[in-house]
Amino acid sequence: MNKFHFPHPLVLIVGFIMLAALLSYVLPAGEFTRHLDAVTGRQVVVAGSYHAVPATPVGPLEVLVDVPKGLADAAAVVFLIFLAGGAFTVVDQTGALRFGVDWLLRRAHGREVLVIPLVGTLFATMGALENMGEEIIPLVPVLLVLMRRLGYPVLTAVAASVGAAFVGASFSPINPFQVGIAQKLAQLPLLSGGAYRMGFLVVAVSFWLWATTRHAVRHRQAPDLHLDENEAAADAAATNSRSGLVLLLMLAAFAVFAYGVVQLHWEFEQMSALFLGLGIVAGLVGGRGLTGTAEGFIAGFRDIAFSALLIGFARAIFVVLEQGHIVDTIVHGLAEPLGHLPVALAALGMMGVQTLLHVPVPSGSGQATLTMPLLVPLSDILGLSRQVTVLAFQYGAGLCELITPTNGTLMAMLAATGVRFEQWIKFAAPLWAALFALGAVAVVVGIAVGV
Repeated sequence: MNKFHFPHPLVLIVGFIMLAALLSYVLPAGEFTRHLDAVTGRQVVVAGSYHAVPATPVGPLEVLVDVPKGLADAAAVVFLIFLAGGAFTVVDQTGALRFGVDWLLRRAHGREVLVIPLVGTLFATMGALENMGEEIIPLVPVLLVLMRRLGYPVLTAVAASVGAAFVGASFSPINPFQVGIAQKLAQLPLLSGGAYRMGFLVVAVSFWLWATTRHAVRHRQAPDLHLDENEAAADAAATNSRSGLVLLLMLAAFAVFAYGVVQLHWEFEQMSALFLGLGIVAGLVGGRGLTGTAEGFIAGFRDIAFSALLIGFARAIFVVLEQGHIVDTIVHGLAEPLGHLPVALAALGMMGVQTLLHVPVPSGSGQATLTMPLLVPLSDILGLSRQVTVLAFQYGAGLCELITPTNGTLMAMLAATGVRFEQWIKFAAPLWAALFALGAVAVVVGIAVGV
């Protein structure tokens, strides 16, 4: 009997685009009135303002047009992935990555298993600090070299990077794109409830890293130490001091990146410029020359192209839903029944609603601006703490990132590493269920202690 295989990632996402178009014929069109929120600077919905609008079903030709529209909407992210992917390919061709990995493994000899929680903690921290996601995709060459040398399966590269980042972002006390926006919209002090969230963040990240390490150890194979001609050349280059200098440049770029994102509130354009500069300088310092550096960028563009374009295709799902005027219909239909439930059940229902909504609305900040103005007045009527309402949003929407095929970042990462979606789901779905249960406990306990 043949095992079931999910369709190719591109086929899967195109299927969701077609489903969104079909729903525009089935669901009634409607929308909320919106106004500019002075605190967040975003357009937010007015509670109780949902009303029907003329139907605008999305036809086949319009679906095709919405794909390039989605690519255009995601252009800043797509170009970040292209430029960063090119830069890291140049760095890889200098031999610096192999030099760095070998240096790390020599010092971790006999304790290689500690590399996974160390890497995972780094990405979880960045997820908690700045909602790191798409920026990880260009790091695939680094992660694959590391896992190959350790003998761990490539799935470990996904779990220890974007997986850990998603968990960190979901339970974060300070993530500006999730809890920050949600608290502003709920008129709560920023960082309020931080200590409560931090306790559950530690538990959630520890559990994820334990499960990732356990899976990696169970499926470990003999480390891949085979050197082909290119690797042999890279290994020779790694003995050169140039490789160490390139590695230092890369680490300095990461430090600048973290500072720029967290302190200077960089947009994707500034991030892209940083990686472009890193690639150029690394290529020249690493002895690749102008032509070699240019060829490295081109090779990186080629290797990362599919993963980058998946981000735009995934964005097209939401473009179709918006064009069909059914996003607000879906939100209204899911949120309306919550007002008839007891307080605890309503809070858990909010978690479920936020999870379901994250499939068609795979943007954390976008979902916050869409749902919080609706659920906050509802929570006030029910006597539910606004802080708990924010928790329900965080855990419901954030954790959904781990399993939804409409998450362009996840699908792009899987495509870049060659991990099939069903392989990822087999690993991640049970962990998602456990983390969702942990989030539910946090919500219920939050109600009990009056967080």
